[in-house]
Amino acid sequence: MYTITQASPEDYARLLQIWEASVRATHHFLSEEDIQQYKKAIMDEYFAQLNLHFLSHGPHIAGFIGLESNYIQMLFIDPEYFGQGMGTRLMQFACNHYKVQYVDVNEQNPGALSFYRRMGFEVFSRSPLDPSGKPFPMVHMRKTH
Repeated sequence: MYTITQASPEDYARLLQIWEASVRATHHFLSEEDIQQYKKAIMDEYFAQLNLHFLSHGPHIAGFIGLESNYIQMLFIDPEYFGQGMGTRLMQFACNHYKVQYVDVNEQNPGALSFYRRMGFEVFSRSPLDPSGKPFPMVHMRKTH
């Protein structure tokens, strides 16, 4: 059984664990220093600014999505649940309830690019730096169907 629940500050520590595990499994271009810097910013700033929802599979949190208006700011799945449709379930929820239209993706994360393309997003522009000013190119995508 799967459920999607609005996250509260009490959930942030577990969501951060999922974020870190997912990043370590998919963002091989990041250094340990980068991961620690982003981790601190996510916990100290980003989580509180976003509309966060997590997907549970029984008693376990399988992944989460962070939304701001019609923009996906983050979507991370626990690596134990990769390839099991958890990202698709979160995307369907976001599209149905929040009418998401946009997402930014690290260009160096081909799995995420492929996933969002399957979800009906297309690249419309590119930035050479990430929002923190680091040299990790971002592709900006919008939903086309």
